Amino acid sequence: MVVARDLHKRFGALQVLGGVSLHIDRGEVIALIGPSGSGKSTLLRCLNHLEIIDRGEILIAGEKLVDTDTQGRARYIPEAEIRRVCRRMGMVFQHFNLFPHFTVLENLIEAPVTVKGMKRDEIVPRAEELLRKVGLLDKAGAYPNRLSGGQKQRVAIARALAMDPDIMLFDEPTSALDPELTGEVLRTMRQLAHEHMTMLVVTHEMAFAREVAHRVCFMDKGQIVEERAARAFFENPQHERARAFLEHVL
Repeated sequence: MVVARDLHKRFGALQVLGGVSLHIDRGEVIALIGPSGSGKSTLLRCLNHLEIIDRGEILIAGEKLVDTDTQGRARYIPEAEIRRVCRRMGMVFQHFNLFPHFTVLENLIEAPVTVKGMKRDEIVPRAEELLRKVGLLDKAGAYPNRLSGGQKQRVAIARALAMDPDIMLFDEPTSALDPELTGEVLRTMRQLAHEHMTMLVVTHEMAFAREVAHRVCFMDKGQIVEERAARAFFENPQHERARAFLEHVL
């Protein structure tokens, strides 16, 4: 579903990605872990075109998003095609990014109506189904400022799912939440995993990564330095930096 090869990204003099390669198969859950500043969030943002790579290749569900020309520079497909390909991915951010002036239901239907051109009466039943899925149908008419952080994040997940993506990207979805609210978001993500949604999750929730992820990719200094089956990684990490990280966080 996702293939990234030799991704490079700099912000000025700072190299954030230094030759990252990654693949995700259909139905896989990949946990992307590592210390702050290792390039995890930047990798996600490059995959869905929120950031532009300097060179490398990205394919989404077999369709090329970007490759590298003979001069070693990134060459993207036309803008209209970028938007079409990127609609196959849903993204959930750390800080929810809900529209504060829209109700919960309106947050879910806005993109399907404006981006996909769906009729309101087409998308409302689907939106209500998704709110029921995340346990928030009773909040359909509420505004985001009336919700807890955990509720806002579950609305954000439902909003991403309203576009019927093939792949879900999660950028530290629980890091802005109080510990007691983290569990309700992780339960929703576990349910998606059980339904075989393809997911790439940047997370500091090691229990979630161990129990739910098929594979763990450990990043450090802009590179994936260890990639293994989740159980094997947590039982016996091979890279010295990965061992030191787990000793610190577990």
